[in-house]
Amino acid sequence: MEKIKTYYSLTKPGVLYGNALTAVAGFLLASQGQINIVLFVALCLGMTLVIASACVLNNYLDQDIDTKMARTKKRALVRGDIKGRNAVIFSIVLGFVGLALLVLFTNMLVVAIAIVGFVDYVVLYGMLSKRLSIHGTLVGSISGAAPILAGYCAVTGVIDAGAVIVFLILFLWQMPEFYSIAIYRRKEYAAAGIPVMTVVKGVKSTVVQIFIYTFLFVVSLAMLTVLGYTGVTYFVVMMGLGLYWLWLAIVGLTADDKDAWSRKMFKFSLIVLLAFCLMISIDALLP
Repeated sequence: MEKIKTYYSLTKPGVLYGNALTAVAGFLLASQGQINIVLFVALCLGMTLVIASACVLNNYLDQDIDTKMARTKKRALVRGDIKGRNAVIFSIVLGFVGLALLVLFTNMLVVAIAIVGFVDYVVLYGMLSKRLSIHGTLVGSISGAAPILAGYCAVTGVIDAGAVIVFLILFLWQMPEFYSIAIYRRKEYAAAGIPVMTVVKGVKSTVVQIFIYTFLFVVSLAMLTVLGYTGVTYFVVMMGLGLYWLWLAIVGLTADDKDAWSRKMFKFSLIVLLAFCLMISIDALLP
């Protein structure tokens, strides 16, 4: 049992279920109350396993960085609880089963999105941009927005305006969310040699970026209703939360204690994400 828990920890459960939740939300938004149960189950299991595979492989590749950061130095591979070879095999099995489910029960657009998300997270972000460029967060946000796009396209089979908007919403949400973390953990990132915005450009510049991306995020939230994909209740709830998050971003421009402010910004980002996923999931039942 302890070994199972250790392997489970390699999937980064927090990241895993957060991404899986967005896939579910995208599916339910596109379904508009007409849910294909077989397709839904296959999409959920397939995407969850593919995301888990990417997280495990990322854990394997990030061992050198993880040893230098307080929040990651106790991970199973760093401690030596699991051999690297076994972790890679575990990742391959998860990915193969996940893709097989998507191939058999969804459509090739979903499969393509899953593969692009996997490659982006593991290779373009994890192996390259995170280590080499200040724009690593931008690259990584593509993979973070892939699950909701896959969920939506599992139903529609096409990339329409709704698909583009939900992708943008998740893409834009990740920027202030991660940049907030990068502020209060900037010393750890600097010690690990990761060129995040706060390390390269400084906190002041990062706070400005947080404001810009939060503003764009709020605009993208509104577009779902403007273009007829969601109703009035969604609009009222998400505009209220979005504008409050934007107000917090504005406060950050002049806040004296940037670390304390960034922690508030990050914590509220999670509330915004959960509310967004809930509202688009039940939108078909609301006025």
